[in-house]
Amino acid sequence: MIIAVDGPSGSGKSSTARGVATRLGLRYLDTGAMYRAVTWAVLDAAIDLIDIDAVATTARELDMAIATDPSAPTFSAGGTDVTALIRDPRISENVSKIATNLGVRAELVRRQQEIIAAAQAGGGIVVEGRDIATVVAPEAELKVLLTADPEARMARRKAELAEGAVTSDELRDQIVRRDADDSTVAQFQVASDGAVEIDSTNMSLDQVVEAICQLAKEAADAVPQDQES
Repeated sequence: MIIAVDGPSGSGKSSTARGVATRLGLRYLDTGAMYRAVTWAVLDAAIDLIDIDAVATTARELDMAIATDPSAPTFSAGGTDVTALIRDPRISENVSKIATNLGVRAELVRRQQEIIAAAQAGGGIVVEGRDIATVVAPEAELKVLLTADPEARMARRKAELAEGAVTSDELRDQIVRRDADDSTVAQFQVASDGAVEIDSTNMSLDQVVEAICQLAKEAADAVPQDQES
């Protein structure tokens, strides 16, 4: 099974997707972290982020290793473990410039689809990010649009960051600007065809995970027997 989870910044996609993958025994892929890894590589190499061709070339040539175990999802870029480094506020401030580069998107979507294809042989995968249901994995058996109101999204994102890493105004700017920028190249704020929208504003993480797991069970039960074989 492929479960696609789309949604805006701070909607809880990562924690939810990891929880679902753990509960169902599936692999897990955070596609947003891939864009963050490219952002780290571009900044580390002092490449001008507005040099579209140079940034896209960096993405195509970057040696990126991704662990899809939901209990220990790790990323390395160019031989460096960037799992923690890509959560730095500097990465958050610049990742939109990378994510809106069409050359980068094409390369990372290609890599994401390869990871998904490999995971299917092992039982399935939960993939979260933007454009998952429409571009990355349109064949997903379950598509979820996870949303939350702006205040809840800010609180969740702030909890992920080190104390005092950003001010409330900076955090709000990052979330609002990131969504506005990314919406020019990705669909993630409107449910795609066949997607189930879940507003997690007043739900706990466990409640959201349980809701998606129940939807996954229903989706699996709906698969014709001849298709399963």
